[in-house]
Amino acid sequence: MSIRTVATTPFSDQKPGTSGLRKRVTHFQQPNYVENFIQSLFDSLPGREGQTLVIGGDGRYFNDTVIQIAIRMAAANGFGKVMVGQGGILSTPAASHIIRHYNAFGGIVLSASHNPGGPDGDFGIKYNASNGGPAAEKITDAVYARSMEITRYKSVDTPDIDLGQIGVHDVAGMSVEVVDPVADYAALMETLFDFNAIAAMFAAGFTMRFDAMHAVTGPYAKAIIEGRLGAAEGTVINGVPLPDFGGGHPDPNLVHAKDLYDLMMSPDAPDFGAASDGDGDRNLIIGKDRFVTPSDSLALLAANAHLAPGYAKGLAGIARSMPTSAAADRVAHRLGIALYETPTGWKFFGNLLDSGQVTICGEESAGTGSDHVREKDGLWAVLLWLNILAARKQGVDEIVLEHWATYGRNYYSRHDYEEVDVDNAKALMTDLRTKLPALLANGLDGRKVILADDFSYNDPVDGSTATGQGLRIGFDDGSRIVFRLSGTGTVGATLRVYIERFEPSDGMHDRDTQEALADLIALADAVADIKARTGRDAPTVIT
Repeated sequence: MSIRTVATTPFSDQKPGTSGLRKRVTHFQQPNYVENFIQSLFDSLPGREGQTLVIGGDGRYFNDTVIQIAIRMAAANGFGKVMVGQGGILSTPAASHIIRHYNAFGGIVLSASHNPGGPDGDFGIKYNASNGGPAAEKITDAVYARSMEITRYKSVDTPDIDLGQIGVHDVAGMSVEVVDPVADYAALMETLFDFNAIAAMFAAGFTMRFDAMHAVTGPYAKAIIEGRLGAAEGTVINGVPLPDFGGGHPDPNLVHAKDLYDLMMSPDAPDFGAASDGDGDRNLIIGKDRFVTPSDSLALLAANAHLAPGYAKGLAGIARSMPTSAAADRVAHRLGIALYETPTGWKFFGNLLDSGQVTICGEESAGTGSDHVREKDGLWAVLLWLNILAARKQGVDEIVLEHWATYGRNYYSRHDYEEVDVDNAKALMTDLRTKLPALLANGLDGRKVILADDFSYNDPVDGSTATGQGLRIGFDDGSRIVFRLSGTGTVGATLRVYIERFEPSDGMHDRDTQEALADLIALADAVADIKARTGRDAPTVIT
């Protein structure tokens, strides 16, 4: 094998964020940009020689090019084998499963998740470790440090391999296996859920609409929902992954999946509606006349998980990200199990899952999952919902209302201000941080403040600490406002504001969410001076 060593110089902006390195496609297309980052990654992975690397992505524009680059660089850097999804396709949870199932060293996941694609869209590269989960900060920090001093990258001169056909290839002495991206994942789902009961429900006339948003879950949903479960052909729409997601924005929320929401609120609604995002790790759940917030979905799934065979023995614990509502806390308390509050980012759930301390995890950003993989999993959440519906023989609305009558309701909403000037966003957070001690002492607009801090997390498994994870203002009635700068955007800064109010089990549970939170929304704007700082009269997206 002839290894080609290419001289290069560092880029200053290759620090991975919450879910890897994300930039515009045009940014990644700069000469050596991709190669620098991948070489920095490989240089930060001791013990890679002879090991197996999994590679795949969500099918977005530029995936095919980067996969070929990564394969050649893996050969030059001593890997013994690469497993890659047919057509370059692997959903993020499927990639996690393949890493775990085949005891791979790790994997490269090419995606910018729910961000738009196409030549002018977004791209991303993320590394998942041997447990199948996103790399820990000690790895991403090492990658960034290496990227700042890199002087060369290594590759081999070989032709592109045919990703369209399943089979085994040789690339400069390294084995490259093109695998069915769906088969192993579908087999795993069949071990977790009662496919016979769900299929019987469909056979009895149950109807569903799943919007794959021309993203990665199309082939998975077609194979499982229409194939193995017998749902009618056409249940899965927008099921072919496209490099630009059909010109849409593959984020399963009420803005970008409005057509699905409108259908589910109409007289012609099917029994169940769902969607997933660009790389398949997020989900949207809607019943007839009932949108289920991600925070409520986490709580409902945890409360009913025992109805699925894979969780019949109960849950070890529940984990949620700090900005996610406290609805799951009430379920954990009733079940007598632990509840862990972590920073945002699925990597923070990894140690809890690996150590067996939790079974189900979730984030308010439409991500839920369990210990079956080490990523959030959109289709898994949909299938668990289907299992619950089949077992309880009730509709979504009835199940949600019964849950609130038992546990109370956490009215909850997230307001996103996207592509805000970075300096203005940072100044907003800095100034608000300085106000926190006074709020704790004096309250806010006549409300008693019992919590005002910058959230930090001490990992109970490895003892590591994560600081600066979001500003929290909590009131004595259980209400809460959280401010956080997101790490998933590619342009400017995204300010996320989370607003939450608890209504007890005997309270009013079916008010309009924005109406129920109106006073807290006004408080959030006032205390942080959002309009003046961002120049926005309203959020970009409300979920």
